[in-house]
Amino acid sequence: MSEPVQFPLAAVVGADALKLALCLTAIDPKIGGVLIEGPRGMAKSTLARGLADLLGEGPFVTLPLGASEERLVGTLDLDAALGQGKAQFSPGVLAQADGGVLYVDEVNLLPDTLVDLLLDVAASGTNRIERDGISHRHSARFVLIGTMNPEEGELRPQLLDRFGLNVVLEGLPEPAARQQIIRRRLAFDSDPQAFCAQWAVAQAQLRERCQAARQALAGIALDDQALAWITERCYAAGVDGLRADLVWLRAARAHCAWRGNAAIEEVDVEAVAEFALRHRRRAAPQANPPAQPEPQPGQQGVGNPGEQGGQGDWGAMPAQPVASGARREVPNWAKKP
Repeated sequence: MSEPVQFPLAAVVGADALKLALCLTAIDPKIGGVLIEGPRGMAKSTLARGLADLLGEGPFVTLPLGASEERLVGTLDLDAALGQGKAQFSPGVLAQADGGVLYVDEVNLLPDTLVDLLLDVAASGTNRIERDGISHRHSARFVLIGTMNPEEGELRPQLLDRFGLNVVLEGLPEPAARQQIIRRRLAFDSDPQAFCAQWAVAQAQLRERCQAARQALAGIALDDQALAWITERCYAAGVDGLRADLVWLRAARAHCAWRGNAAIEEVDVEAVAEFALRHRRRAAPQANPPAQPEPQPGQQGVGNPGEQGGQGDWGAMPAQPVASGARREVPNWAKKP
């Protein structure tokens, strides 16, 4: 049974940032894949399938919704191992995706244990299964593409960090772009072969550019100047750990190869900054927070507890005169704890 014809990546209208991120990942799969955020109906899967064509003959494998751990990693037949003296392995999704693209739709809805396992294998390139003292290991080198709709739930920061690049698709294209998208989609649905033939030259140029950049990648140095730019920006962004620095440096080198340049320049660092930082950026703490000015007598200073309208004691009631010998009860809820 032949594979269905895929919509060519070169024919996708807009989504330039995502197309660039996918091309960079095709140039250097060690970047660690791409997490795509956006609402439904934004052609996330169409764009992800376009990446498989840029990688060559590799498969495009989709992780089914509700997949179990065994479906993901594969299974070992213990009866065959005991009777024949060797492990009989039934491949799972990870083995099927070796050499291609593994697409995980709505990754934020998967159990954290599955996402963690998935990201571990994507980073190492090897899947290992152990069961009752019997183990099996196989290659699982693939580009991981995950999608999520933030309105349906978030990923834990520890899991977000494991995706190399993060791109957000805008859910409201302008009318002219919408019309162009609809026209191309209808043309593809009407005659996929003719549509792909129409875009064959542009798609071939895109594929050849990625392949040329992949071949030139090893000759581009990960130099100290580029590293200095990146580490300073990562420090300023307050990112946790060092994965952002490494991913950013790899992506900048891939962008340099994409441009056909011989050395990383600041334009390469800037071009991929948001891809590497968006899902890792934290507010950098201030070492010495500025001191609040002392309020003058009669002034209502900001942050001055007890002053009406101040921010230091929200909800406190203003002082009121109390008659001598009388005690006035003030509700506890209005006082600052």
